[in-house]
Amino acid sequence: MPETEGALAAGQPHLAIVLLWYPLFTQPFIFREVESLAARMPLEVYTLYGRNLRHCSGEMKMAAGRCHAYGSAKVGQICWEALCQVIRQPRVIWKLFRRSLWRKWTSLEVFGENLWAFLTGISLGRRFREDGIDLVYAPWPRGAATAAWVGATLAGLPFAIAARGDNLEPADPDLADKLAAAVLVRANNEADRKRIELFDCGQAKGKTALVYNSLTLPGPKRREAGMHSPLRLLSLGRFDVTKGFDVLLQACAILKRQGLDFRLTLAGGGGKVMGLGAMTGTLKEMRRGLGLEGDVEMPGLISHDDLPDLLASHDIFLAPCVIDSSGRRDGIPNTVIEALAAGMPVIASDINALPEVVRNGETGVLVPQKDPAALARAIADLSERPDEAAKLGKNGARLAAELFDAEANAARLAEMLGKAASREGTGCAG
Repeated sequence: MPETEGALAAGQPHLAIVLLWYPLFTQPFIFREVESLAARMPLEVYTLYGRNLRHCSGEMKMAAGRCHAYGSAKVGQICWEALCQVIRQPRVIWKLFRRSLWRKWTSLEVFGENLWAFLTGISLGRRFREDGIDLVYAPWPRGAATAAWVGATLAGLPFAIAARGDNLEPADPDLADKLAAAVLVRANNEADRKRIELFDCGQAKGKTALVYNSLTLPGPKRREAGMHSPLRLLSLGRFDVTKGFDVLLQACAILKRQGLDFRLTLAGGGGKVMGLGAMTGTLKEMRRGLGLEGDVEMPGLISHDDLPDLLASHDIFLAPCVIDSSGRRDGIPNTVIEALAAGMPVIASDINALPEVVRNGETGVLVPQKDPAALARAIADLSERPDEAAKLGKNGARLAAELFDAEANAARLAEMLGKAASREGTGCAG
């Protein structure tokens, strides 16, 4: 369990948080949320997989030993426990199997994750009872939620989940049933909250609550006013189809033809195993084909420790996100939140939840998605108006402090989880 400072609030439930990995360098907002919640309520973190600390910050690495990790090291234990439960209560396990796995899965990989989650969930059922858990929470509605749901059912506990933009379309075949079974569904932006409540037959209607993610940097460095020469552009994230980085490279080609002196840092990477997308090769080939190898630097994955300096040394942050043909889309990328907090003007696509924080003419500039010409125009225009860029950055930093304060958002989430547990009549810590 994460270390706490001071006394915990009386009456809060003992919370189990179920994740695939913890901590994970691509999910610093989850790390910040867990650590902030731990100051308000007793909690345990359980992970379906073993540790993966590459690119994690020093702070994250210190927290790694405080969670209960399963994974390959415990395959024998988990399979043995599942077999024992099949022998002891075959009807119960068969019912859970049909509920959790008797689905038309989109791929063997997704089925494999949910099978492991199901088996781990059987072990978690016992562990939840032994650890005195009152409420189970899965911050993602896929494999982690499968394990949380199975374990909570076997332990006779309520469970809550969170859902996000790319979880809803295309959705896993069990999502509607998970939303129906959850006592609380958390959304991290208003656009997704509405989509969650309208999903399928409205199973989440009336129990979906909005809590924004939290700032993950303890004290972001503020960029200095003015523009560099050449202009320094920054974009970073998973090399995934929802990020629109291919559109960004096309916009850069337009800017180069127009004679704008710029350098783009396109940081991030791919890797299907970690859910990072599979566009690394495509983007590098595009950079070469468009003649941008001298204008676009691709340094790869960036440690969270290096992010403050990276933000402070660039002029404009770019988030050209798109809605993929499959329906997948981002909510509010965490990188956009951090860029706003660092006082960077942001140019972003006008899709899904981005307009909630990139407010056109107030905290940034919005452009149509999949429109490299419009993106190029916005970059060129803002580069010629440093005073406007400074104003947008200042307003963005103020908004980020208001919406994404870690303490305020953790307090709200803890309150909601406590109320959900109380409604279900589970025991709470005194």
